[in-house]
Amino acid sequence: MAQAEADTQPENGKFHVDGPVLVYDTEAASDPGDREIQNGDLDELIEILRGTEGIRSLRLNSTGGSVWAGGEMARVVIDFELDTVVEGECSSSCVTIFLGGTRRALARGGKLGFHQRSWSPGTMETYYDSYAGEEGWETPFDFASWVYEDTQSELYKEMSFMQSRGVALEFAIETKRLRSTTWFPTRLELVQAGVLTD
Repeated sequence: MAQAEADTQPENGKFHVDGPVLVYDTEAASDPGDREIQNGDLDELIEILRGTEGIRSLRLNSTGGSVWAGGEMARVVIDFELDTVVEGECSSSCVTIFLGGTRRALARGGKLGFHQRSWSPGTMETYYDSYAGEEGWETPFDFASWVYEDTQSELYKEMSFMQSRGVALEFAIETKRLRSTTWFPTRLELVQAGVLTD
């Protein structure tokens, strides 16, 4: 499809095409409430990639958002064999998308941020109240048991994905260390761990 046709696609402000580069910048969303990775971004990513010839790389700028969307967008990046590059910041679930890149580069001055996943007490209470009947949780203890199993499953998937993308297992484990803030490794650490390929 011609570039002019691609430019007519609906956008939420997060995506735009710059020659062979597709830019995904959640900070550019027109609505401040949309300035994170969201499930709906997956559909737009697929639509643009299917409808625009010649896209070879994905430039990322985001502090994160939906874990599910990040994983699915990474799958699409892998499927389209895109390179990924970060010039600003790419943290949390954005790093998952970044790791989908065939070649992965970090511009000088850019940064990649890692942190443990978290679930606040209020959010857990809301989730329990919303899904207890559907999931068959008769008590909060049933829910706690499910959370324990789900956490192990999610951690296994995350570690396996990182290793499949060439990231050293020691580094993948280090990203799960308990910290009070996001961890921004040095360029040398990222290169040695296989996070950066260029």
